Amino acid sequence: MKRLTDKVKEIAQKGDMILLALCVITTVFGIVMIYAATVGGDNARFIIIQSGCLLAGVVIYFALTAFDIEILAGQRALLFIFNTLFIAALLVFGVEGESGNKSWLHFSFLPFNIQPAEVCKITYIIILAKTMSVNQTRVSSPKCVLQLAFHMIFIVGLIIVISRDTGVALIFIFIFLIMAYVGGVSGWWFLAGFGAFAIAAPTLWSTVMRGDQKNRILALFDPTIDPDGLNVMWQTNQNLKTLRNGGLTGQGLFNGTMTNAGALPARHTDCIFSTIGEQLGMVGSIIVILLLMAIVVRIIYVGIKSPDYMNRLICIGIASMLLFQILINIGVCLGLLPVIGLALPFLSYGGSSIITSFIAMGIVSGIKMHPAPDVSARYIRPY
Repeated sequence: MKRLTDKVKEIAQKGDMILLALCVITTVFGIVMIYAATVGGDNARFIIIQSGCLLAGVVIYFALTAFDIEILAGQRALLFIFNTLFIAALLVFGVEGESGNKSWLHFSFLPFNIQPAEVCKITYIIILAKTMSVNQTRVSSPKCVLQLAFHMIFIVGLIIVISRDTGVALIFIFIFLIMAYVGGVSGWWFLAGFGAFAIAAPTLWSTVMRGDQKNRILALFDPTIDPDGLNVMWQTNQNLKTLRNGGLTGQGLFNGTMTNAGALPARHTDCIFSTIGEQLGMVGSIIVILLLMAIVVRIIYVGIKSPDYMNRLICIGIASMLLFQILINIGVCLGLLPVIGLALPFLSYGGSSIITSFIAMGIVSGIKMHPAPDVSARYIRPY
């Protein structure tokens, strides 16, 4: 017992308790808003599940703080197999959401569905970071770049073919681009990649994108596609109406006109930001953005302070993962981007999202607790 107590004290002293505090505060805020968004509905179940996942997440955070991520990173082949099988499990156990994407695993013994891509984002980041670390002195070599590109293309293709969820697939592409850039991959590779994408874009648009996905993008620029705003622009318009209702200080907690009437779709999941805007106004929305940005900045800070190249890249990958989801989710609510079903980290309802977020944060805390001795590892891009 004394051993366990001593270990907990060591974790509390050497782990990142600031990051944990930011995550817990943001998640508790999210639980309050989920309750406020679902008043009169099945909010008791939502709160129980979300609170239980928060507690589980904190335990996982402490466990991963004590864990040296290098042990897991050394098993790249196993991580690749895990990602493949986990996403492929959607073929057998997958269930379709309202959007028509088969992105969730359903097991009757669990109170919530599991989104494999959520977990695979973390193992994917570790695979990319380890690959670049092994090839650190030749990160721009064809061998290294092709390995990185293979991992990205494979998992993106797997997600699109099996789940048809291009929104989630975009996260993996964004993570790849940021990690490759920060890791020091030559700009010529990026130019070549963008050129190849430009050539393939017409084919991808016609073969990969569904008709409804195309219309969501085009409707932002062409009002004739949905002139009445009752089809592809309906959710966007509902988000904007909800946010406008909030004004500067909001209508008050539990008093949102649109949210209480059930007029806002996904008001406790993908559109939780609009719920916050209506009930707490612009002030509440800014507080949420500041909390989320504080988490991202803290992750980057831990990465910068780490003396190890691979650990820095893992932190950058996790920060870019969160940043992409934040920008896309809020951009959708503001009507700046087409509707993409991505959760707002720590705030949207979803057991797998909360637990996965705390897994990622626990890895960052573990990097802080276990600084590697490689002080000569480069961090900034070579010029």
